[in-house]
Amino acid sequence: MKRYVSLVSLFILLASVSYAASPVTYKQVNNVPYRTEGTAYALSRCKVDLYYPVDTPAFATLVWFHGGGLTSGEKFVPAELQNAGLAVVAVNYRLLSDSTTLDDCIDDAAAAVAWTFEHIAEYGGDSRKIFVTGHSAGGYLTGMVGLDKSWLASYGIDADSIAGLLPISGHAISHFAYRKQLGMRETQPSIDKYAPIYYVRPDAPPIVIVSGDRELEMLGRYEENAYFWRMLKVVGHPYVHIYELDGYDHGAMVSPAFHIVKNEVKALLEKH
Repeated sequence: MKRYVSLVSLFILLASVSYAASPVTYKQVNNVPYRTEGTAYALSRCKVDLYYPVDTPAFATLVWFHGGGLTSGEKFVPAELQNAGLAVVAVNYRLLSDSTTLDDCIDDAAAAVAWTFEHIAEYGGDSRKIFVTGHSAGGYLTGMVGLDKSWLASYGIDADSIAGLLPISGHAISHFAYRKQLGMRETQPSIDKYAPIYYVRPDAPPIVIVSGDRELEMLGRYEENAYFWRMLKVVGHPYVHIYELDGYDHGAMVSPAFHIVKNEVKALLEKH
């Protein structure tokens, strides 16, 4: 018995020493342009911050779109996604205004995803392990570039090459800022070519939808995502999940949502 305990203790000690001797280190490169042509405003906004594990071959990457109603917000690498064995590509995109269209916003999102596919291997990443996520407006952009294949196709990328889509409290219907430009009320829903749900199809990448509490979310955000989930199930999508974070409103749900994102990414990587 004494020998058994001794060997187990030695194993634990060696495992601890081994772990301590090889920690994962991370590097961050800021303001990397993903466009080289365009207006001064486009060139100033179309940049990413890349946070990635050093000396970790074939790492997985999360392309992360910030929120802000498509009219505000700045790129950042969420603390909850750091030191998780993943790379994060934090994206700035043009903001919707009198001189910027919704097409510009979505096209920038697609260009940033395409940049990731084309360049992540230069940093040690695997282009087969690129996931896309974002909160609120970022969740909406996630759905648009992943479901409407035309946006990425214009950059020579098949949207179905994305390893997973993980929209966090994003619109599934047409975005409220776009509807406002059309003179519509924020309570007047619309599903047109600018709605992710318009492109429901069974061959889309794996999809994980996260929403806050249905009673605390913005304007039926949970319900539109629940319908999005249901229609994906109806058409036969093989991998779609929805989570509702009870007790969390639209803003507070972001932090706990990252726990789901990391777990789902891990599950998808193990699956494939």
